[in-house]
Amino acid sequence: MSAADAGLPAAGQAPCALPVVAVVGPTGSGKSELALELAERFDGEAVNADSMQFYRGMDIGTAKLPAAARRGIPHHLMDFLAVSEDTTVAEYQSIARAAVADIQSRGKLPILVGGSGLYVRAALDVLEFPGTDPQVRARLEAELDAGGLAPLAARLAVVDPVSAARIGDGKRVVRALEVHELTGRPFSSFMPRRQHVQPTVQIGLNGDRSELHLRLAARVHAMVDAGLQAEVEALIPQGLREGRTARKALGYQQFLRVIDGASTAAAAAEDTITATRQFARRQLTWFRADPRVQWLDWSGPGLVDAAAALVSHAQGGRYA
Repeated sequence: MSAADAGLPAAGQAPCALPVVAVVGPTGSGKSELALELAERFDGEAVNADSMQFYRGMDIGTAKLPAAARRGIPHHLMDFLAVSEDTTVAEYQSIARAAVADIQSRGKLPILVGGSGLYVRAALDVLEFPGTDPQVRARLEAELDAGGLAPLAARLAVVDPVSAARIGDGKRVVRALEVHELTGRPFSSFMPRRQHVQPTVQIGLNGDRSELHLRLAARVHAMVDAGLQAEVEALIPQGLREGRTARKALGYQQFLRVIDGASTAAAAAEDTITATRQFARRQLTWFRADPRVQWLDWSGPGLVDAAAALVSHAQGGRYA
């Protein structure tokens, strides 16, 4: 890993005064707690990158830190959506970068914390989101319905052979042609690059898999004991069933079935544990693919000091 990729200054290069710190890893690994420790040491503020913590009222099932547990540290981009609403990654990118810029403008350290991989990349990396045009999309979809995939795929192969080789379903071919028509650029040119938009230190938390499984099971049972089912019931009048994203959140979809009489609380808890373990595995796969993440053992006795050393190094020893 190069110094630039890790967000560390090269030899003879002046360090960036306020790099961005990101604490990433699987659910249940202790990201929120480490972010608090770093925020206290480095005069930082947290920026949420957990897409389910965007929603007001989804507190127990998302393991959202209650305000009283945040140690007075500001947490940005929590509770800004109703459960009936949705946001896009592009919209999140805009508001997350604005939050980071605001924190830096006040001389504070922005600490991005969360396990929603694409949202983390949108905030940190060079990642463009081409627009859309409903009329162009509708015309291309009509062509797909009328003539099938082959003619559109052949057209894509001419204007964007890279995308044509990667995708084969009609929806994505239509999207690739739409982007080319609107921008004059191949859809493949918008693919994300592992390039930070500003100096960034990514700290990943990992550890023993069996320990994580035990942690996740205990956490789900604690959520149930804390009133997860009642939280789900309270959100139904607020539009939980209508929300395309919120209703699919881990725990919420399982306990909606309990409320509907299609499951029991015990079965919903076990289903949530299984789904959460699967989700944690996908998160690890996502973040392990990024060579810039610097991994620390979540159970290590020197975890906070090790993480602080990475940040201090990026600060040129400013807080050493």
